[in-house]
Amino acid sequence: MKTVIVEYLEQFIIYLQELRNYSPLTIKTYKTPIEKMIEISEIYEENDKLIFDIVKYRVEISKQNSKTINKKLSSIRSFLKFLETKGIKTKLTGATSIKSAQTLPKPIQTKNIFESLEGATLEQKVIIIAIYSFGLRISELATLKLSDIYDEYIVVMGKGSKERQIPSTKSAIDLFSNYIEQYKPIKYLFEKDGVALTKRQLQYKLEKSFQAIGIKATPHQLRHSFATDLLNEGARINDISQLLGHSSLKATGIYTKLNTNTKLKQYNRSHPLNKV
Repeated sequence: MKTVIVEYLEQFIIYLQELRNYSPLTIKTYKTPIEKMIEISEIYEENDKLIFDIVKYRVEISKQNSKTINKKLSSIRSFLKFLETKGIKTKLTGATSIKSAQTLPKPIQTKNIFESLEGATLEQKVIIIAIYSFGLRISELATLKLSDIYDEYIVVMGKGSKERQIPSTKSAIDLFSNYIEQYKPIKYLFEKDGVALTKRQLQYKLEKSFQAIGIKATPHQLRHSFATDLLNEGARINDISQLLGHSSLKATGIYTKLNTNTKLKQYNRSHPLNKV
């Protein structure tokens, strides 16, 4: 796909030279940002359109001054208009303003956690794997109902009462089944006498779980590891944003700082737990 786009870029440069009579310096101001955009962005076909998801590129240039950013985005838009003249329908996403966080929570070395879980209790395993496998907030896990757990996905009620579906991994669902059979919860996955544990109660259990396996971490670090592992394995930033329940790509954009040279893969091929 990108090879074809590069060929069109060469045609675009010729167009600027011969028909627009632009100077070499002006042409360079067009070519350089477009080349970089093509290199690190996610480009794919959807509904008969060529989608240019430039979130990763937008994050990379986010610290430059607004004038420079606007010039680069203008060059990209001009290139997409050129593609339209060639009969290629395009759509640009992720071009809006993104403010990258100065610091990111440190991801956990999940391989070490999985190895340490061998000696953990079933409840401890479920708490840790549930957050990592689905990228849940601790509050979302605390209110997860048994009726929300399906063989292929779980239904999560996130911030602002926004519902989302998150694909399941076989290992996580098998673990849930064993836990439910042993602990026999009535309504919620984590409860006492049919009443959901509070966020604080579940967080305390998680802290104890980490202590039991000798890991210093927070629930947010597990959620962060879910996102970064997916990104590093090639999942699209749009998909990660939806799985995390972010209201916009701005919140998810910080993860693109970790790896801007990944290949596109589908979610089910990306999740590390699907490879266990």
